Order: sequence, then C-alpha cells, then structure tokens
Amino acid sequence: MTLRYPLASEQMGNHLAMTDVSADLVFRRGKEVGKAVYQNRPLSRAGVSERLFAFLFSGLVYPQIWEDPDVDMEAMQLGQGHRVVTIASGGCNILAYLTQSPERIDAVDLNAAHIALNRMKLEAVRHLPSQGDLFRFFGAVDTSHNSEAYHRFIAPHLDPVSRHYWEGRNWRGRRRIAVFDRNFYQTGLLGLFIAMGHRTGKFFGVDPAGIMKAKTVADQRRFFNEELAPVFEKPLLKWATSRKASLFGLGIPPAQYDSLITSGDGTMASVLKARLEKLACDFPLENNYFAWQAFARRYPNPGEAALPAYLEKRNYKTIRDNVDRVAIHHANLIEFLAGKDAGSVDRFVLLDAQDWMTDAQLNALWAEITRTASTDARVIFRTAAQPSLLPGRISNSLLDQWSYEDQASRALSARDRSAIYGGFHLYVKRAA
Repeated sequence: MTLRYPLASEQMGNHLAMTDVSADLVFRRGKEVGKAVYQNRPLSRAGVSERLFAFLFSGLVYPQIWEDPDVDMEAMQLGQGHRVVTIASGGCNILAYLTQSPERIDAVDLNAAHIALNRMKLEAVRHLPSQGDLFRFFGAVDTSHNSEAYHRFIAPHLDPVSRHYWEGRNWRGRRRIAVFDRNFYQTGLLGLFIAMGHRTGKFFGVDPAGIMKAKTVADQRRFFNEELAPVFEKPLLKWATSRKASLFGLGIPPAQYDSLITSGDGTMASVLKARLEKLACDFPLENNYFAWQAFARRYPNPGEAALPAYLEKRNYKTIRDNVDRVAIHHANLIEFLAGKDAGSVDRFVLLDAQDWMTDAQLNALWAEITRTASTDARVIFRTAAQPSLLPGRISNSLLDQWSYEDQASRALSARDRSAIYGGFHLYVKRAA
C-alpha cells in the first residue's frame, strides 16, 4: 500500500514566504568555491576554465558522495568518543559514520547546495516517521509523494536558507524538492555526467546498463572487455575527454585534471577506462551500490543488493539516536579548523579536496590539522593520482609529525568500491 502524506493547511499553496532570505545566501555563485579553485589570471585560458568550473560547482554537484564509507571507517578505526571533522559533500558518509557512535561530527562544505542537502538529510532522519519512509525518500525512485513528505515532516524543522533552496525553482521552473518524486540521483553535475556516459555508450552501440544482467564477477568482466572497453579507443571519445571541461561533471577542477592524467598513458581516456574497469569488475554487483548508481541509475531495493549504510534497516535506530551529534557548517575548512581548540579533533576526512590546493593552501591546512590534532589522530584523503601529494609540497616540519601508512593505504585503496580515485591515503599522528 502506498503511503500518502496530506499537507498541513498552512503548507499548501506557496508553502513558505521567502522574502526574509536573500538568494545570495543560497547561491553565492562561485564566490566561495572560487577562492579554493582560482589559481590563474581571469582572462587566461586556464583562468576561464577555473571560473567556469566554479560557476558549475556552485550548484548541486554530488547527490550522493562518491567515497566508500566502509573504507573510511576502517582506516579511521572510528569509534565512540572520537571527534571528527569532515568535508560534507553529499552527506551519505556522515550518516554512515554515526553507526560507530563517534562523539561529534563537524561537516564542512563550501557548496551551499550540499549544505542544504546535508541539513535536509539530518531532519529527514529525525522526523520522517519510519525507516521505510527514509528509504523511500533517499533510496527509491518514482515515489510521487516524497515532496509531500518533505512539506509535512521535514520542512517545519529545516532552517530558512535550506528551505529557500529546496522550495525554490531550478532553471526549468520546477521546485527543487520535486526531484525526490522522480530520481534525485539523476540530478546534480554527477548525475548529468553519468547520464552523458550512458548516452555516449549508446551512441557507440553499447548500453552500459547491460552489465546489470551479469550473474558473476566473471560475467561483469566479460561485459566490460567486450562492450565497454572498446568505447575508450574511439577517437571521438579520446578527443572529448582531452578537454578539461569534460570532467567538470565529476567535480574535477582543472588542477585535479592535470593530476589525474598523470596516472594513465598520457590520455584521459585511458585513465577513465582503468577507473571504470575497477568499478565494473573488481566487486560483485550485489556488494557495490556505487556500481548500481553508475550502471542501473538507481540504488537497489532492500534485499536486492547492498545499500548505503544510512539506508540499511539494521542501522536506522543507531543513526537516529546519534543524529544530534552532527553539525553542518557552510565554511572554508582551513578557516573552520582555525577556530577549533588545539588537540580537539581525533579524525579528519579531507575527501579529494587537496587536489585543488596550492602549496600555500596545503601548508595552511596541515598547520591547522597538526595544531588541532589529538594524540593518535588520523587523517584520511583520496587523490586523483596514485601517490600521496604531500611529500615535497608541505614543509618537513609539518610532515615529520605524521606517519604515512603506506601498506594500509594501498590495501584500503584496493577495497574502495567507488573506484574513481587513484589513491587512498592514511596518515597517523606521531607520538610527541
């Protein structure tokens, strides 16, 4: 039976008067992101590319985070009492971390759309009536009453800026919240990039969704070798992916593109082929919800295959009990850490943000990480290329205070189901 959510009378019609919230608070078109991305003169070719990326990145990029939280939690040895600072992104992993009952999670992001998404996820966990409702909202597709559930259960508890975002209209004139009535994961830059990948495959006569018929990992590899791999040899695809803007949909800025291309044979097509091969072939489909999103364009249904931790029924009570331990901050990570007390953070999750940074920014970041790190603190991050980017770029006086866990990093990278990154890296604070 389909559950319907009648709207409260005061939420009918226009839902909310928005005159008290400036659109500038919601969009801040590229300003904060630009501070992190701009490295070249505005009118130079590289500068124009950076500014285009910043503009695109100021909207929703990641409807889901594309880093494997199981790998994160294993690397962090995350547990009770830990104080975590992480980049928020799509928010899935923040909720996954709550399954380990850390003391506190501070989630930081420059992207206002990601902030609105994270804040809505927290209120959804708190106020949707059941775990089934949470799955329908964030895990199912074509659930036409999700926007009604938002207005009845989530919106009354959401901050005005986030409500302004979700109840505002996109460039098509549709309210953003209405996308949850269809398929949220086909939106954002990442969703559009995956859609373009499917269209490209079909242009060359291959339907990437065909891999979902595979019954074994051997079947998956056969499909990749016979159907997907040849597409990357097409001259047109090689030409298209040689343009830095071609990967903006993955949230990869120009500087990170330059790092990424070093891990292949000099062509981006070869790099993308290798990363897709890992996604398609290294893990059984029933264990990899990242592959489901990439190929099936949806999450599996309960019992069909593994789900993100926050959508698994067994984790619901723990996550809901711990949700008040999360705080979301629309801020620059370095500036946020500068406001923290010395020795007050146990675990740092940097995602791939350092690939964007100049040497000066890296040194400023690690100065704050080192100052705020507790005894035995751990830092995890990912890079587009395989090696850690820190040696030779941050000062020895900072780097010498940390131990790089090379063997563990390689093993964890191999187990990362998201498959998109060249390297996973773990640093542990040395004893004073």
